[in-house]
Amino acid sequence: MENTLFDYSPIVGREPISWPGGARVAFYVGLNVEHFTIDRPSTSINEATAALVPDPLNYGWRDYGPRVAIWRVMEVLDRHGIRASVLLNADVCEQYPQIIEAGNNRGWVWLAHGKNNSTLQADVDDERAYLTEVVDTIRKATGRRPRGWLGPALTETFQTPSLLAELGLSYVLDWTNDDQPYRLNVPGMLSVPYSLELNDLGIFTMHGRSGGDFVQMVKDQFDQLYAESADSGRVMALALHPFVIGQAFRAKYLDQALEYIAGHPGVWLTTSDEIAEHYASTVTGTPA
Repeated sequence: MENTLFDYSPIVGREPISWPGGARVAFYVGLNVEHFTIDRPSTSINEATAALVPDPLNYGWRDYGPRVAIWRVMEVLDRHGIRASVLLNADVCEQYPQIIEAGNNRGWVWLAHGKNNSTLQADVDDERAYLTEVVDTIRKATGRRPRGWLGPALTETFQTPSLLAELGLSYVLDWTNDDQPYRLNVPGMLSVPYSLELNDLGIFTMHGRSGGDFVQMVKDQFDQLYAESADSGRVMALALHPFVIGQAFRAKYLDQALEYIAGHPGVWLTTSDEIAEHYASTVTGTPA
């Protein structure tokens, strides 16, 4: 079947993007703050026990995130003046309210990320009711309706963007196919860049790279986008999971990577909300 959700648009033929203050790269941290149920298999570091209920090995690894690691990650982000764009499971609001309070105190923005990370969007029966519950739960807990969406494991149905637009959201991160925002063929909906490659879960657990490798990958990604942004702005997303990057032996590498980016001129340290809002209000979407 043909893809009707968005059109093909080569990056070389677009209207130039100008970021606030003349910045060349808009940088944001997509921080996955998630809840995993104890009775369903999910993201695992060791597949040998992943089907067990309970599965202390893998569940404990994931649960290290909200208990310990996120507080370590907060300190690193604070050090560089970076507000997280939080991909928030609605269940976090009830399970870990202290995280919501700490994030609000820091001016973090909250994107809807499903109910929990043990339930994929494709598995939902009544999607409209499900999304309504997710959005309303986050709104009540954080004091603000989310503007963006990332599906658990980047999952959507063909109806998800339209349903999200009905609920007042304005962008999704699931389609990781660009270095700039673009408009979907759904009125009022954008796609904002996110990253599968520059993502700690893949870098460390799927590819087995080291902390030093992570820092070099962040530097290389930034340097290339910065060079390409001379004529039109780019977006750099860094996707993080506290139970991965927040391990004690990895935290210093996140600190080094952020220091490199934050220390450059011409960088807009921002949030995915602000990127979407700026793009929607300044770019027509017509070819240059």
